Amino acid sequence: MFTAHHSLKDITLTDEDTEAFRNAMSGAKPLKADDRVPTDKPKPKPRAKFRRADESAVLAESLDDDIDTVEQHSGGALRFNRQHVGRRTMRKLARGGYSVQAEIDLHGMTLAEAKPRLRDFIQYSAGQDHLCVRVVHGKGLGSGERGPVLKSAVNSWLRRWDNVIAFVSTRQVDGGTGAIYVLLQRD
Repeated sequence: MFTAHHSLKDITLTDEDTEAFRNAMSGAKPLKADDRVPTDKPKPKPRAKFRRADESAVLAESLDDDIDTVEQHSGGALRFNRQHVGRRTMRKLARGGYSVQAEIDLHGMTLAEAKPRLRDFIQYSAGQDHLCVRVVHGKGLGSGERGPVLKSAVNSWLRRWDNVIAFVSTRQVDGGTGAIYVLLQRD
């Protein structure tokens, strides 16, 4: 039997093969000259025109963005700022450019436990003239189908509190989308 890795020169036809071919072709009629495919031009070799360009674009994009940017665009990132907070400030915050002066970890707490602790932490930190704090809320992986319950609640609470002027999900090394940097209005 003919396989892809053999050339036609390597194949030896038996009388049986020749007879089978003739029988198979017995009812075949030659094409009229007008119906034939012109053979004067060699057929171009098939190739995926955009495959290389697509692969190059994906590679370039993946090299341009660091893991923090990729994660923030994946939909799990939190971001908020009051109207008077500028883009430069938000960019600096997102890059971890402010010194984190205090941190609270709310992992594993219920909403009823987390809200007063977070409120007290924010008020205390603002009273201590802290500019930037980190809040670890987790990614909600233990919440199952409900999604990130604590993360959503923290997002909502912080937007309502006057001491909070901006927040953004942290860099990967500081918790990624499981934590946020919070900028505070000093008292």
